[in-house]
Amino acid sequence: MTLASQLSCAFAGTDARLRRQVVYWAITVGLYAVCVLLLAFQVRVGVADPDVVSMLVTILVAGTLPFYVPVRMSRRLALSPSLLAMAQAVFAIGCIVAAYAAIGPARASTLAILVVVLVFCAFALTPRQSHAMSALAVALLGATMVAMNRLQPDRYPASQELVNFVIAASMLAAVTFLTGRLSLLRDKLKAQHAELAQALARIQEMATRDDLTLLTNRRHMNELLAYEKERHDRKGRALSIALLDIDWFKRVNDAHGHAAGDNVLRDFAQQALGAVRATDVLARWGGEEFLLMLPDTEPQAAAMVLERMRARIAAHAFSTGESPLRISFSGGLTSARKGETIAAMIARSDAALYAAKAGGRDRIVSE
Repeated sequence: MTLASQLSCAFAGTDARLRRQVVYWAITVGLYAVCVLLLAFQVRVGVADPDVVSMLVTILVAGTLPFYVPVRMSRRLALSPSLLAMAQAVFAIGCIVAAYAAIGPARASTLAILVVVLVFCAFALTPRQSHAMSALAVALLGATMVAMNRLQPDRYPASQELVNFVIAASMLAAVTFLTGRLSLLRDKLKAQHAELAQALARIQEMATRDDLTLLTNRRHMNELLAYEKERHDRKGRALSIALLDIDWFKRVNDAHGHAAGDNVLRDFAQQALGAVRATDVLARWGGEEFLLMLPDTEPQAAAMVLERMRARIAAHAFSTGESPLRISFSGGLTSARKGETIAAMIARSDAALYAAKAGGRDRIVSE
């Protein structure tokens, strides 16, 4: 990371939302710097009171720079972006209206900055909050114009102030309307983004889960196997797999119907999951056949997991809608070999499963 990147991260953080808020604050500081230069120029040409300008500049600096701390620490302090935006907007409106009173002949230039402040509000405030800020700006500006006309009618003639007020109120009303529409559009886009994210999550779930048992499906299990096999070949990490098959499952369908068979499959999946570890992955491989992947597991430890599963299944009473049913399963356990393909490893596990069935079922055979 370059020095510039390090300084940027230290100043604005790494979170995108936080960086955006800090950037908005920095732009605000830049706008205030323009105001300060404008005030200094007015003092230089003799049309603004140096004491009033000095006081206003002091307020600008003292009020603007400290905002960096709550903005930068907003997440830690649990300060919402809207609260920070409203606080800065109120301060900005007050300062700009004060500058309008202090500048004199060039005071109309401050109205453009006032509009910019309300535009920034659109990125953090709701339409109602933006309307409130606009109403505050119009009210303060109108009150200031009336006051300055009465205090200095020569410098602030009523006709000119009326023109300035009408222009400012019109611009602020237009900007408020447009920013309100922008805010609504932003909220709509956020809602659509959230809906899209939920839809993608559902699609991802459908793409990786078996509809009936809600276990990992065969396609996703192949992806997980490829990842774990690569770890095994590259790092020498242990990897065991087991093919499981419910014994005499066809008899369940024939005697109780396919709906009962589906219930048995779902129940079997839940009971089997209760016997494995958090790091193990159980998938429906096809029909009444399941595949269990045990990452970082030697054959002896894998056999213990399968025996625990076998005992749990044997002790469970499966419901078929009639009398409780006892079922069992057979399993073929094998461990990965370096350089071996996944298909070859599964074939060895399938051969062990066939041996378990040939040996009388309800047992685990290790290859």
